[in-house]
Amino acid sequence: MYDWPILSVVTFLPLVGALLIVLMIRGDDEVAKRNARWVALWATLVTFVISLLLLFGFDPSNTDFQFVEHRTWLGDAAAYRMGVDGISLPFVILTTFLMPICILTSWESIQHRVKEYMICFLVLETLMVGTFSALDLLLFYFFFEGGLIPMFLIIGIWGGKRRIYATFKFFLYTLAGSVLMMLAIMAMYWQAGTTDVTVLLKHSFPTGMQTWLWLAFFASFAVKMPMWPVHTWLPDAHVEAPTAGSVILAGILLKMGGYGLLRFSLPMFPDASAYFAPLVFTLSVVAIIYTSLVAMMQEDIKKLIAYSSVAHMGYVTMGIFTLTQEGIQGAVFQMVSHGFVASALFLCVGVIYDRMHTREIAAYGGLVNRMPIYATIFLILTMANVGLPGTSGFVGEFLTLMSTFGRNNWVTFFATTGVILSAAYALWLYRRVVFGPLEKDSLKSILDVNRRELVCLVPLVVLTILFGVWPGPILDACNVAVGAIVARADVAAGAVKAASLVLP
Repeated sequence: MYDWPILSVVTFLPLVGALLIVLMIRGDDEVAKRNARWVALWATLVTFVISLLLLFGFDPSNTDFQFVEHRTWLGDAAAYRMGVDGISLPFVILTTFLMPICILTSWESIQHRVKEYMICFLVLETLMVGTFSALDLLLFYFFFEGGLIPMFLIIGIWGGKRRIYATFKFFLYTLAGSVLMMLAIMAMYWQAGTTDVTVLLKHSFPTGMQTWLWLAFFASFAVKMPMWPVHTWLPDAHVEAPTAGSVILAGILLKMGGYGLLRFSLPMFPDASAYFAPLVFTLSVVAIIYTSLVAMMQEDIKKLIAYSSVAHMGYVTMGIFTLTQEGIQGAVFQMVSHGFVASALFLCVGVIYDRMHTREIAAYGGLVNRMPIYATIFLILTMANVGLPGTSGFVGEFLTLMSTFGRNNWVTFFATTGVILSAAYALWLYRRVVFGPLEKDSLKSILDVNRRELVCLVPLVVLTILFGVWPGPILDACNVAVGAIVARADVAAGAVKAASLVLP
């Protein structure tokens, strides 16, 4: 069954759905809109089902890339190389899982240019899956940067009142960092003679060159995550994006930065990664504390959750640069968990926004009296966002903090304050929105979640709890791949110490 190019099918099947919408659906009447929605939904559902075959055929004990496809275009200068390992596979599945939810979420809220909207999301899915599957640097860069275009359109056309400002800020921030990465890719080709990722992972770049290459790649990935102080584009993008756009931003696009650090920065530039670890620790701690404090001051629900996302990504970068098995596994788990929790939180915001057309916290209160099912779902997700044991949010944070404690006690101490701050702003938000008397007349007729909204939210809630009590599938899948990164990082750390450079 796996002799056929399953990874290419998963990558490009959404693009086939987009072409069907372009070629077969004419006009802009209600029938055309309905057909566009159904084509997009079926394209994403079939893609998700086929992607599950990757799980069934994946061997977690294999150290090599699996489902590898290789087609040569321009010799070693450019080739179509695709494959996944234990680090990239969870993000491929997460992408295909979230896309049908995004289509369902937009079913009623998007009423103009529906065909173009669905096309943008289908193209975006192809580019995101390709980013996590590419085994050629130029191909990775094409997918990585290509995702900017459909997201730019999604925010710029279907976003809020300040959508133009938000889209250009998002585009310019991410593009600026990626220009440096393109220069680094060119330098790597000149030095190694290939852009094949599998070859470059075994290539030893000179230590001095590693420093500049690491900084160039870090500039792109830090913006994408985003890390402080290049995070300011994210709250604006989240606030102005439609609900499905926020789901993809939080669930997938932010993870591309962390994935890039794991795929390229650590294994290809291990000496530089060990040397710059204290810098990353500092930026991570500042992000955790600063953005948590800023979140506590927000009056817009979406903006509060957006700043919360930046804080949680601080734990990811901190875990990655502990250069330990537990830390990196915790970072991978935290990214997957955040994909569930943050996506579901933005869906919860979308539920009440579709009814009230406001995201101001002050406009709500006492929703538990009219929306008990919504209040229960929101509570579970709030607890997961805080990191309550028994939810997936706890596992990743615990592993990253535990591994950091073995490297630097002070970093762990300051990072742990973020757990307290997250409880403060998350519970404050929940109390203001859900509890209290139902005094506002506009809320007295509000309806609870409907079946379509439950279909979107319940799977995310179930997975949040499931992986909170059974984290094994994710940790086992990435165990061997993370072990290979750690082995190379240990050698690099020894070399850095021998050179009398300061390590945490």
